Amino acid sequence: MTEPPSTTAAAGEIVLHDYWRSSAAYRVRIALGLKGIGYRRVAVDLVAGAQRDPRHVALNPLGRVPVLEIDGLTLTQSLAIIDYLDETRPASPLLPPERAARAQVRALALAVACDIHPISNLAVLNRVEELAGADAKTRWNHDNIAQGLAAVERMLDHPGFTGRFCHGDSPTIADCVLVPQLYNAARWGVSVKDLPRIRQVQESCAGLAAFRDAAPESVAPVADTAPAPAG
Repeated sequence: MTEPPSTTAAAGEIVLHDYWRSSAAYRVRIALGLKGIGYRRVAVDLVAGAQRDPRHVALNPLGRVPVLEIDGLTLTQSLAIIDYLDETRPASPLLPPERAARAQVRALALAVACDIHPISNLAVLNRVEELAGADAKTRWNHDNIAQGLAAVERMLDHPGFTGRFCHGDSPTIADCVLVPQLYNAARWGVSVKDLPRIRQVQESCAGLAAFRDAAPESVAPVADTAPAPAG
């Protein structure tokens, strides 16, 4: 049974309200893992409409995930949450020290979080299907993700791409945001075979436990991953 949203974490407890396939929540799970921060998950089933439960809306008036309860605060918006984690837990920094590099990394993260992801979220896709049908929804999302990732590939063509990740040899907020979008790309049949820099990042991230442990398959409810019964 899905645990209902809670407005109060126990003293000193960190609680993440998320949905297993939410890209935004996936980003935060990765960041928490990279920082080595333990937390308790509270599942919010977006497909079942749990985000509209008054108890969840009390946490996030937009009725979205993720929500992170930490340090007596209730934080929303994935990039704001990751910034807070980086500012309050500076070990394993998620931004490089150089100002120009920080701007490049933030630009990569925002390209996905602000340009690609918003028009591929569940509410938008449901509306496209309502207006134009299932085939239009599939084309809409496939083309949006493919075009967006092609642009990100070009953005990665900068002097900072000298290592294995979006910038250098350690993951940053850009990697936290890109990897969940690549999960969505695979779900919608978007190939990255012609995007070598993105594939390098994907392979490098796959080698880290923080990314593997945060993956949707690692946190999915049993009911969502169990095989269908023989008929």
